[in-house]
Amino acid sequence: MRKSDFPLLRSGNIVYLDSAATTQKPDAVLNAHREFLEKHNANVHRGVYSLSEDATGRYESARKRVADFINASAQEVVFTRNATESINVIARSWGEANVSEGDTILLTEMEHHSNLVPWQMLAKRKGAKLKFVPITEKGELDMEKARDLLSERPKLFALTHVSNVLGTVNPIVELTRLAHEGGVAVLIDAAQSVAHMRVDVRDIDCEFLVFSGHKLYAPALGVLYAKKHILEEMEPVLGGGEMIKEVSFTSARWNDIPHKFEAGTPDAASAIALAAAVDYIEKIGFSNIQAHEKELVDYAYRKLSEIPCVRIYGPKERAAVVSFNLGDMHSHDVSSVLDDFGVCVRSGQHCAQPLLEKLGIPACARISFGIYNDKSDVDSFIKALLRAKEVFGL
Repeated sequence: MRKSDFPLLRSGNIVYLDSAATTQKPDAVLNAHREFLEKHNANVHRGVYSLSEDATGRYESARKRVADFINASAQEVVFTRNATESINVIARSWGEANVSEGDTILLTEMEHHSNLVPWQMLAKRKGAKLKFVPITEKGELDMEKARDLLSERPKLFALTHVSNVLGTVNPIVELTRLAHEGGVAVLIDAAQSVAHMRVDVRDIDCEFLVFSGHKLYAPALGVLYAKKHILEEMEPVLGGGEMIKEVSFTSARWNDIPHKFEAGTPDAASAIALAAAVDYIEKIGFSNIQAHEKELVDYAYRKLSEIPCVRIYGPKERAAVVSFNLGDMHSHDVSSVLDDFGVCVRSGQHCAQPLLEKLGIPACARISFGIYNDKSDVDSFIKALLRAKEVFGL
């Protein structure tokens, strides 16, 4: 669809099927990143000279662009290192203030470690407990169990929008509505969805939403969205320059939101590049992206289903992720053979070890698509996989 826009892919020597781990970067994003560093670079929010003022304006314009992308206000968007850090900030700030001994934090069985371990750590510190919405045999959330667990009024329901293993697209609008009926706050991990479908925080009505730029054709920059009144109430987690209004030897007064959560020098160039990535994918359009990726997923699913010793995990209707195993071979071995053919796939536990234990498997291989993939990539993958099948005598 857009392979010529991506320098790493232009040679045609690599079949890149690991966009759920990180995406390749188009010229438009690379150029925006480089142009800022070459022509506009200065420390933002710190200088009164024109170069610094210009850099600050560009940085805040990038924040506004990213906020518009998810239908938030600029005050509600905090830049972090990645989605993982965003979740940790929420746990360390909002969680510390709102979760008490005996409280429950509700998650799902399909969470990435990034949306599990921070809550385990918080629960241990506070004497709280974790509960999990189970998945069905199809790899979807058990909605009846979700309703029952939400009726118990946990303090927070933190869930992924799209499973990075199963490709399951969770009904987050419905689940947020159910949570709010019991006064439950909601956090959405949108790391696997923002590059593939429209995400609107007003429509979802969640309290928190996080994602990473590197899965959105941009550099590694995190985004933390929270409703304005919640951010205003939250205490900062990191202290340092620019997150303060006033400092004495004994105390400090915090800056306004979102700046009180951005201690130290921010990665302004990556923020500018993220805004460029947003422009890039919105020019293509999410309706076109979804139609293209659905065609690829359906094609890959059909081709994989024709290989008798392949087992596919998750529902047939899914986002741009297909996880599988080839017979009883370890996914690392399968991935190594595919690599010999220039095919890049993820293998292992995908930072979702509890989910794989639930599925009864030690590991699996995964292909995932971006806007630069096409059917020829799937054909190359299937050809290499059939060769792996021969190598392993399956």
